[in-house]
Amino acid sequence: MRFGSFEIIILLAIFFLLFGAERLPKLARAVGQSKGEFHKGITEVTAAPDAEKTEAELEDGGKTAEVALAQKAQAAGIDPSGKTAEEVKEEIDSAEE
Repeated sequence: MRFGSFEIIILLAIFFLLFGAERLPKLARAVGQSKGEFHKGITEVTAAPDAEKTEAELEDGGKTAEVALAQKAQAAGIDPSGKTAEEVKEEIDSAEE
């Protein structure tokens, strides 16, 4: 069943009556953001895993590079919370010297 221009105009008029002219743009924006997040999630789930990264994580005992860096920082007596990976690396390097 295809909608003609008259049916679309009637549907828009009903939406304006139900939701009001000021709420429709907010509703449309929320629907667009939800659609974007849904597609982003679908691509993350269906994307092929990076074989090199997976093998490296398995060799490190299942730890990501960030986790390994955080553990190394804690072993050196550095609090990694609230810092970027580069800042933590610099502090570890300066502590080792």
